[in-house]
Amino acid sequence: MSEIRPAPAFSGESLLFLTDEQLRQGIEAMFFAYRGFTADPDRILEQMAYGRAHHRAIHFINRAPGTTVNNLLAILGVTKQSLNRVLRTLIEDGLVESRVGTVDKRERHLFLTEKGKALETRLSDAQRARMRAAYKDAGPEAVAGFRKVLEAMMDADMRHAYTKLRDTTS
Repeated sequence: MSEIRPAPAFSGESLLFLTDEQLRQGIEAMFFAYRGFTADPDRILEQMAYGRAHHRAIHFINRAPGTTVNNLLAILGVTKQSLNRVLRTLIEDGLVESRVGTVDKRERHLFLTEKGKALETRLSDAQRARMRAAYKDAGPEAVAGFRKVLEAMMDADMRHAYTKLRDTTS
């Protein structure tokens, strides 16, 4: 098994001409960063027998209270069956409330309960602390560049959903 070496520092100019090896190192950095980013919430969720799907649902219901099940399906990119399992658990455990639409009775609008908001705060506080520390260490130019890279990696539909969510809840 080969040893994983830290990536060398790059100047802005050299980033325009990345080699396959440098790109591989970036991919590996994303994997390890994601593990770190999800580690703290995973520990909290594990105590409740929840997983990352529960976390994502709670996060996006919190970001857009009253979102519909169909909107949440589009954001999460999961099957209806999979989302229904997650929502059923969250509703039964008193974390999410599902209300019938006032205009369209077929729609279900989702809201976090006080208990759900408390869990969302615990989960996001852990991630915000990690992001805050990383952003502080990296500096403002790196933060702006990181956001640009993440947005550039999104498919057009996801970038549209992200922009819409960001612009309507800011």
